[in-house]
Amino acid sequence: MFKWTAEMRNGSACKVNPDSASIPDILTLVQQAFASMEARIDPPSSMHRLTVSSIRDACAAGEVWTIGDKPDACIFTKKKGDYLYIGKLSVREDMRGRGLARALVELAETRAKMMGLSGLELETRIELTENHETFRRLGFVKSGEGAHKGFERSTYIIMRKNIAAD
Repeated sequence: MFKWTAEMRNGSACKVNPDSASIPDILTLVQQAFASMEARIDPPSSMHRLTVSSIRDACAAGEVWTIGDKPDACIFTKKKGDYLYIGKLSVREDMRGRGLARALVELAETRAKMMGLSGLELETRIELTENHETFRRLGFVKSGEGAHKGFERSTYIIMRKNIAAD
């Protein structure tokens, strides 16, 4: 399990403050990480609406965490009912396969436990079956489907990971 401390830096997770100078780099990371899916998904990713200002808002409304000084990976979290919603999980292409996404999901799980929540929740696009499998390996199970505004068909699946309180 991820061991969280407030002072994590230099290759470990770091909580981003709304006034952090790293926010433009986080925006670039998410844009680059999500670019490869653009031709495969409909409607287009919400990543296109992401701005420095909206990331600052995400830091204030929930939490944004990064790993690495560049940063190499990030995750956005926000309380949603009895679950901690995770989104914009992104890893730099040259840093994939090193366990950074797993470490950030474990961090989110630790944070959910600290908040007394039941677990984690995320949404992933219907078309991105490799993401479904990745999240399944991380302990998530499909809990539902949804459609973006204007779509009659399902465009994403909802996955949850229930956690046991310690």
